Amino acid sequence: MADLSPDTNNLGTSPLGTPLMKILMSDNIELGSNASYELCKLIYSYHPLGAKLVDVPVQLAQSQGRMINIPGQAEDRVRKAYMDEWVKIDADRIIANCVRLARIYGIGSIAVVIKDEDPTKPLDFAKLADKKMSFNVFDPLNTAGSLVLNQDPNSISFLKPITIQVQGQPYHTTRTIIHMNEDPIYLDYTSSAYGYVGRSVYQRALFPLKSFLQSMITDDLVTKKAGVIVAKLKPPGSIINNVMQSIAGIKRQMLKDALVGSVLNISTEESIESLNLQNIDTSARSARKNILENIAAAAGMPAKLVNSETLAVAFAEGEEDAKAIARFIDKLRESMQHLYDFFNRIVQFRAWNYDFYQAIKSDIPEYSGKSYNEAFTEWSNHFICVWPSLLTEPDSEKIKVANVKLRSIIALMDTLLPMADPDSKEMLIESAIDNFNDMKILFPTPFKIDAKKMAKYSEEQIKKGQENSAGPPGANGAKPPKEKGFGGKAFGNSGGTSVGAKLDEAVVDLFDEIESRKKKYNSVAPVEPQ
Repeated sequence: MADLSPDTNNLGTSPLGTPLMKILMSDNIELGSNASYELCKLIYSYHPLGAKLVDVPVQLAQSQGRMINIPGQAEDRVRKAYMDEWVKIDADRIIANCVRLARIYGIGSIAVVIKDEDPTKPLDFAKLADKKMSFNVFDPLNTAGSLVLNQDPNSISFLKPITIQVQGQPYHTTRTIIHMNEDPIYLDYTSSAYGYVGRSVYQRALFPLKSFLQSMITDDLVTKKAGVIVAKLKPPGSIINNVMQSIAGIKRQMLKDALVGSVLNISTEESIESLNLQNIDTSARSARKNILENIAAAAGMPAKLVNSETLAVAFAEGEEDAKAIARFIDKLRESMQHLYDFFNRIVQFRAWNYDFYQAIKSDIPEYSGKSYNEAFTEWSNHFICVWPSLLTEPDSEKIKVANVKLRSIIALMDTLLPMADPDSKEMLIESAIDNFNDMKILFPTPFKIDAKKMAKYSEEQIKKGQENSAGPPGANGAKPPKEKGFGGKAFGNSGGTSVGAKLDEAVVDLFDEIESRKKKYNSVAPVEPQ
């Protein structure tokens, strides 16, 4: 007998009580529906996949620090000053916040705010070091009306964001940077961004996002019904009185209270089963997987990032799933580059200020003859910033690559050193040592060599050898000197031998050494067992 007692858990509540449910679960959401500003905000705040579609790609893009090099005499100190100032103003978080708003609504903006300065005037970068500044990140509602974009096809500013205006306050272009999620389309108004600009990442995925909520409701119902016990009890007979009803109620209660180790006595005509949900499992799982893939396709993301499946292999192995994610993150980094360029210039002027230049000038003699403008120009022109690859190689592969580089450097030195003058030798040795020190996986501790003394000593040795070998060959027992190569036997000088030939000699020499050791090992007579 079924227990038809009322469900008291949902009394006094509405199945569509939250704002997200009222909007997404309404019949107005259909294929191709437009995502409004309010709806995008609700999806990001409350939808289970809202923050994931927006934040996960940005977090992956910023998960690795940029590799910064500033070649020069003071590289380490200049780079440290830059990185310290970058962390001080929290540039990574500000950039991530701007990209996050752009992915939610379609566009986001950053403005430099300096106390007691007119925001309509150009930004004086040379005076930024002593200024108290802040970075404000604006969403489309803050900049509504100022980012509609020019729709005249013959205008120089056609579909290009120029500057922003916030609550009637305009900002100069040097003080702002604007980031759009995708490029604008002519006369395609984006309601979530209040302008003819980029689109929200939710725009195309609106309908499958609604379907995902339905799948969650299905999961909730299945979870609730999975514990239902179906008791097929023998009917009490044609006459039902209070006693028979009480006995049936006692049976149901005993069944409800039964735990592991309990024994229930039922007749052969009765049975106790759980609710059969086997037919729901396959269809619900397949539908949920398809919904997640549709959301990923609509958002332009790899499905692995949306459905939370574990990669079959790590990023280091470079399989197809990892490669697809790496390509997606590389494109996202490219779209964020103009934001980093905006902050690079600000950080450089604040970090490499005049006081910093004076400290470098007093410690490094090479900068004593350079003005502040010359030193700053040198550092900014030599500034190199590269994102590391998301697909990292294992150490074994890195060692192989470093080994090839090492052999190439040695072969090049063997070719160039014999024909170089003392000054050129000094530069060649410095370049070789710099390359050696870059191979951290082979040489954890950097080499410290005085290239000038080494080049001078090399010249002195050559002169001594020439003096000792004066006269015809064989006179007074003298023999012509034999120059020793930079790399020993494998990379000895051979006249006009090319670098490629020297590499081949190195490989052959290595294999000859291996074969000789094998022969030596095999030539040892085995010991007879006693």
